[in-house]
Amino acid sequence: MSTLLLGRWDWAGNLVITESHQVPDDDQDVIDRLVTEQDDPSAWAASFDVDSHKDAIQRAYDEYVADDGDQLIDKVHGFQPSAA
Repeated sequence: MSTLLLGRWDWAGNLVITESHQVPDDDQDVIDRLVTEQDDPSAWAASFDVDSHKDAIQRAYDEYVADDGDQLIDKVHGFQPSAA
C-alpha cells in the first residue's frame, strides 16, 4: 500500500494536509481520481510508498517543506513532523 496525501498551500506558504488515503501500490487510476476531485487552485498532492499516515507526513515535510522554513500542518490526524 501507498499513502496519498492531499492538501493545499496556504496564504503563509505552509503545506496544509486535508486528506489521507491508503491506495494500492501503483494504482494510478485511484490516485488520478482522488487528485482530480480537488478543486482548489493551490491544491497539492503526493503519494508515498509507506503504509502509515505518520510516515507519509514526515516524508512530505522532508521533501516539500523543510528546506523552505515553512510548516506542515496535518489537519487529518494532527501529527507533527520532526525537523531533522
